[in-house]
Amino acid sequence: MKFGQPSTLPRWAQLTILPALNLLAALLVTGLVTWMIGENPWECLQLLIHGAFGYGEGIGYTLFYTTSFIFAGLSVATAFHSGLFNIGGEGQAYLAGLGVTLVMLGFDHTLPPYVLIPLAMLAAMGFGAAWAYIPAYLQAKRGSHIVVTTIMFNFIAYSLMLYLISHQLIEAGSQNPTTRLFAENGWIPQMHEVFASLPNSPLNLSFVFALLAAGLFYLIVWHSRWGFTLRTVGTNEHAAGYAGMSVSRTIIVAMCVSGALVGLASVNDLLGSSHRMNVLFTNGVGFVGIAVALMGRNHPVGIVLSALLFGALTQGGSDLSFEKPMITREMILFIQGLIILFCGALENLFEPFIAGLFKRKDK
Repeated sequence: MKFGQPSTLPRWAQLTILPALNLLAALLVTGLVTWMIGENPWECLQLLIHGAFGYGEGIGYTLFYTTSFIFAGLSVATAFHSGLFNIGGEGQAYLAGLGVTLVMLGFDHTLPPYVLIPLAMLAAMGFGAAWAYIPAYLQAKRGSHIVVTTIMFNFIAYSLMLYLISHQLIEAGSQNPTTRLFAENGWIPQMHEVFASLPNSPLNLSFVFALLAAGLFYLIVWHSRWGFTLRTVGTNEHAAGYAGMSVSRTIIVAMCVSGALVGLASVNDLLGSSHRMNVLFTNGVGFVGIAVALMGRNHPVGIVLSALLFGALTQGGSDLSFEKPMITREMILFIQGLIILFCGALENLFEPFIAGLFKRKDK
């Protein structure tokens, strides 16, 4: 599944002008709806921006959310480059969280941090990859549609995790579906602990890992043999097969890498912030990752910037809903939905107009 037909615009215009216009269109529609419910759109926009970037703690929360969205966006982009639409990031993050939890509950009182934390991260990647492997195998070997199977596996993962947390992993004596608190031995250091000048927030070293993952994504996808194979399969499976590339193996590996990447989002939350597993810890990160990849045009730089936007919407929206009770969490989801609409289904809405301007300039 591709983002659209080949564009007549320069690459830089596709990556900058079009997403900016799509975002502006989404914000204009949001402003209209905000005005219709009796609120001042400009005032609400100012409150949202201030909540996301106007003070230290807000910036920390924005970057904390951004971290998970970077991992999720890279996950979706990996699958897209192989021609697949991995809509199962939510379920893969759930199972990755299970891997982290099992490591923590089993070894957080016995292993040192420099062994425990990498082991938990590997478990997150392994469990996420394993959950993505099954629909990948069904797609590559049995012809099952990846969208159908990954959606189904989201529901299976949620049901499985609900059972495990409520009956097997629940904290002794607790009435809430949550595990015990992980020992501090397994907590990823938070930024304000590493840099004393930073304000208190859940932002942790996972943010650095996310930026490193984005850099590695660029090097592997565009500057490695496997990356060339990945993009070739995504462009034309028949040509890739004719050239001697293993299409089925590429699909399976791409989906496993995709599951491993979104699995790291669970590390950001479980080891960097909440320090315990609960049934709603993913909070829709797998689905937001789809929007992040769409708006970022599958490029790591675009994904980081798009993740920052959605992180700002999440944090700024929380502050906005506190100041303006009429602007609820559902309203913030509505804004995200509009961004997905304009950057996804209507991604080329403004292309004819922009292409016309470029043609006039060339004359």
